Amino acid sequence: MKDKIVFLYVTCGSEEEAKKIGKALLKNRFCASINIYPNISSIYWWEGKIEESKEAIMIVKTRKSLAKLVEDKILKLHSYTCPCIVQISEIEEGNECFINWLFKETEKPNI
Repeated sequence: MKDKIVFLYVTCGSEEEAKKIGKALLKNRFCASINIYPNISSIYWWEGKIEESKEAIMIVKTRKSLAKLVEDKILKLHSYTCPCIVQISEIEEGNECFINWLFKETEKPNI
């Protein structure tokens, strides 16, 4: 079965943390690209209370076969005890040039 592209949605405590994690993922060739959305307002339940904070969101673009490596690396580097790391989509179709580029950039991950 041919590998697919997946996007992972990750929240981080700051833009700096997202960049640190993102660069580690890229250096290991666990992904081809990351988008970082800084200064996002988050409202959530934590330890019985409604909390508010500023966070950064990362969208990690990778192969489905590398998604678990991505998650494990994020968990090692993340400051949260329970970070949001979810696979939000499996890409069926798209710009062929982009798809080929992503697969080329992730064909030899540093495991």
